[in-house]
Amino acid sequence: MSDAGKGKLFVFAAPSGAGKTTLVHAVVTRHPELRFSISYTTRTPRRNEANGVDYLFVDEQEFMRLRDEGEMLEYASVFDHYYATSRSQVEKHLAEDRDVILEIDWQGARQVRESMPGAVTIFILPPSIDELERRLRDRRTDAPEVIARRLRDALSDMSHWHEFDYVIINDDLDQAVADLEAVLADEGDASATSNPALRRAVTRITG
Repeated sequence: MSDAGKGKLFVFAAPSGAGKTTLVHAVVTRHPELRFSISYTTRTPRRNEANGVDYLFVDEQEFMRLRDEGEMLEYASVFDHYYATSRSQVEKHLAEDRDVILEIDWQGARQVRESMPGAVTIFILPPSIDELERRLRDRRTDAPEVIARRLRDALSDMSHWHEFDYVIINDDLDQAVADLEAVLADEGDASATSNPALRRAVTRITG
């Protein structure tokens, strides 16, 4: 994916329910040479999640200790829990000439851009607000009031799409994977935030 000797950092963000995790995992499955950075979090694991696979689950005291020691490349509070990227994990992969994928929120992406200006940032959008709401409800893991809050926060998150280098509209998964692969191969002009056609499509979604 990257030039020989130059590991590249790809940063993904999205509103809750946009399908970011599904899309990123599909790409990593097709390209096992990519390294997936596992985030720290203080929230409790969901029933289908495993420590060290989906997240590095730590309590708040341990999280703050790691933060104070400089281990966090970025961190943020999301839905009353902390999330962070392991600086040592990312730097190790890059030093081994591996391309690295981060799944974080827009606040974290902003921090990473400041620390690593060469990072490529990618924002994932749903095809519509209605589809976003449907996906949130179909998860069946959250109470109605949590879904309503996630939807409000998602609308706020979507307003930051223009801060990213690329936007992928996740309507059809196969097409979204193809669009993402083009970005990873440095051939993603159609998904570039500067592309007028892309900007019009995004405006139709975000209003």
